[in-house]
Amino acid sequence: MKLLYLFVTFVKIGLFSIGGGLATLPFLFELADDADWLTREMIGNMLAVAQSLPGAIGANLSAYTGFRYAWIPGGYMAALGLIFPSIVIIIIVARMLRAFRESAVVKSVFSGFRPAAAGLLSAAGFGAISLSLWNRSAPAWYDSIRWKETLLFAVFFLLIFKFKKHPIIYIAAAGAAGVILKL
Repeated sequence: MKLLYLFVTFVKIGLFSIGGGLATLPFLFELADDADWLTREMIGNMLAVAQSLPGAIGANLSAYTGFRYAWIPGGYMAALGLIFPSIVIIIIVARMLRAFRESAVVKSVFSGFRPAAAGLLSAAGFGAISLSLWNRSAPAWYDSIRWKETLLFAVFFLLIFKFKKHPIIYIAAAGAAGVILKL
């Protein structure tokens, strides 16, 4: 039953997470709010690991979430559930696009997807920033700011913006800084 639950849950997530793997984050946050076996903090940790591993972020996040809930079979079912709608939609769209390639309706539909994807990605970005830099359980507002993480965020944001090096350099440096600062 757990495996079916994971598959159906991640089919829903995969069906509506237009814009890639990070667009799954708002849905995962909602899942964490409803489930007792998953927290927002875990999602933040999963996101950090998923972004530093090869492969699609959404598939990595779903596999890890499924793994947390139902071990190895759960990881497979969650990842399969996430990619299943995409596979079906791609097959259908590929067949239809041949016939309707120049259709104004098809062009309008794809133009409508762009703002939806931007909204989902923005929500995911703000959610990840909030999760990383804000401690919701702190008693006072000044205690709720994670100062070390905020400083690290600002430093890496400026470095990435100024130097534009390969992402693996920043990932490795952030991991090392996390160990050094005991984050």
